[in-house]
Amino acid sequence: MLSLPAWKCPEWTFNASLVNTSSPEFTEEWQKRIRELQGAIMVASCVQMLVGFSGLIGFLMRFIGPLTITPTITLVALPLFDSAGDSAGVHWGVAATTIFLIVLFSQYLKNVGIPVPVYGGKKCHTSKFHLFQVFPVLLALCLSWLLCFVLTITNALPTAPTAYGHLSRTDTKGNVLSQAPWFRFPYPGQWGVPTISLAGVFGIIAGVISSMVESVGDYYACARLVGAPPPPRHAVNRGIGIEGLGCLLAGAWGTGNGTTSYSENIGALGITRVGSRMVMVAAGCLLLLMGVFGKIGAAFATIPTPVIGGMFLVMFGVITAVGISNLQYVDMNSSRNLFIFGFSIYCGLAIPNWVNKNPERLHTGILQLDQVIQVLLTTGMFVGGFLGFFLDNTIPGSPEERGLRAWHQVQEPQETAATLQVYGLPCLPCLPCGPAARTRHLPFWPRLEAGEAPPAGSQLAGLCPDSRGDTPKAAGATKL
Repeated sequence: MLSLPAWKCPEWTFNASLVNTSSPEFTEEWQKRIRELQGAIMVASCVQMLVGFSGLIGFLMRFIGPLTITPTITLVALPLFDSAGDSAGVHWGVAATTIFLIVLFSQYLKNVGIPVPVYGGKKCHTSKFHLFQVFPVLLALCLSWLLCFVLTITNALPTAPTAYGHLSRTDTKGNVLSQAPWFRFPYPGQWGVPTISLAGVFGIIAGVISSMVESVGDYYACARLVGAPPPPRHAVNRGIGIEGLGCLLAGAWGTGNGTTSYSENIGALGITRVGSRMVMVAAGCLLLLMGVFGKIGAAFATIPTPVIGGMFLVMFGVITAVGISNLQYVDMNSSRNLFIFGFSIYCGLAIPNWVNKNPERLHTGILQLDQVIQVLLTTGMFVGGFLGFFLDNTIPGSPEERGLRAWHQVQEPQETAATLQVYGLPCLPCLPCGPAARTRHLPFWPRLEAGEAPPAGSQLAGLCPDSRGDTPKAAGATKL
């Protein structure tokens, strides 16, 4: 959306070291863009909530297979090689150090345990803690950041703003930390009244569609890593709807981005072996507290650009690989599948690149339509995902060849008592479940298959109707 000519940043803002970030002119330049993003995110989030809570995402999943999801996720990160290379190119030495540390900690030292003292059983002993496996990126970031700080105070890095490597210094954004307040309470509309444009809304909706497809894949990958049953359809519907609610709140508060599941966090579950939802709740509360302290956010803003660039090169590469890994379900000896995948990926790179270079060629005479077309055609994940979806559902191919049979075996589990025990609403006894007829038609509400009963002693017994709307009988006494 911000690639439209109307939202191109003025040239005088390109060099951050020469800009007075507290001036009213600079403040208005970024705030009007945030307001435009706010309005687009809030409208697009309503679409996501509708798709989730109405059960539409569950219906559409029968038409979405690996050949749709693969180009969609892959093109989230693949087109960002330019920005990642630019950030790392500020100082390739610092960026290479960051990459080396991330690879060293996450791949070579992940099985090395650090002895730590532990008290248990009325005595103190040592236990091995896999520090490098749990915090590879954080450790690499801190060490590279510290290296840049040492090079800054020793003046090993150039002080001239136009010199190569100047943005590696940790004092180039020192005024951000000094000007940030200690305490600041964010509130809705803090940047002004959100603005809405048709092009912005369609652009964010394209991102929301890609996000929903990726999130569904993340849900099943997460369940597989933590040993839980695959999520039933009502849990998927509820997850997409809640992500839309999170986007709505993020848009109202003016964060400039939405909320979604993150493929790399799914990988972190496999590394840390921590799948407790209470850990996520505790982390969320910690982030809420950190958001109130302005100095903490400002400190992260001082991370040197090449350190971020080095992290981008690793992280975007992982996201690209996560997208391609969905091809494990597809017969890649088939010329049909090779054509769909290759053509979708290549068009997802070529078409946005051409449109960005020739925006004047898209001229229908209707300004709003021109903007919508330009936003959609410059979004690589939309172009690639749409082509993959269209070709996969129109070119003849067997379910085994398309990977749908293996894919749906993973994606469509039975809604049994075991899955209900994991994916039931956590505060179900406190909610007005009401008669069966009142809840059995809600696509996001837990329900059992006909004849299934919750486990004995489960708080779900007697509360959730089955697929016929009848309340199943528990095998034993119900304990609420």
